[in-house]
Amino acid sequence: MKNLPVNFKFVEVVNSFSVMSYQIIALMGSPVPDGNTSKILERAVKGAEDAGCNVSKVDVTSLKFSPCMEYFYCDQNEGCMINDDFTPFIQRFRMADGFIVATPVMTMGIPGALKSFMDRFQVFFAAKYMRHKPLITKEQKTWRKTLLISIGGMKIPNDFDGVKLSMNSFCDIIDAPLYGEVLQNDMDNIKDIENRPEILETAYKKSFEMCSGIISGKKRFSKE
Repeated sequence: MKNLPVNFKFVEVVNSFSVMSYQIIALMGSPVPDGNTSKILERAVKGAEDAGCNVSKVDVTSLKFSPCMEYFYCDQNEGCMINDDFTPFIQRFRMADGFIVATPVMTMGIPGALKSFMDRFQVFFAAKYMRHKPLITKEQKTWRKTLLISIGGMKIPNDFDGVKLSMNSFCDIIDAPLYGEVLQNDMDNIKDIENRPEILETAYKKSFEMCSGIISGKKRFSKE
């Protein structure tokens, strides 16, 4: 696993995503680097790597980028007119084979930095639904998948509804359907996710299974 520097270059992105590799982008949406969200994500990353995928972990809270400003440039163009730390991710997301998204619940939804990052993928929405020229190929759609990891502080009904709604929309926009979820609420009482080893094991297994399927699907298409 590698953490992406804020100012990584496009040429490095191209070189790291070869045709026969299996690339997963893991988005960390919590600002706490060694907290419970991070602990679950680490197990999921390990599962992906053990399955045979290369994982790039992205600390979204460390990136410097603007929220979507609705300039509507992407209505007619493949890119975004805002040039910042988000910009290289347009190409990265086009080339990736799968995604892991890890986020806490804040005010019943996805916290600000990660949500703003997701909103910038209006570029993909405009291509798919307005210009009818998706940035993802039909072949890629057969194997791309996403795993959601989320924790909530309170033990209440519908704790993850807001997160799920946003994630399902996001997954549709980037053409990487939601494969599965690893959810744990009541963290205000549990305190440390290591007190729930079954959740850590579930994160590993679901990630391993998802990435095994991604590899199988990509290999099958490459033989056709």
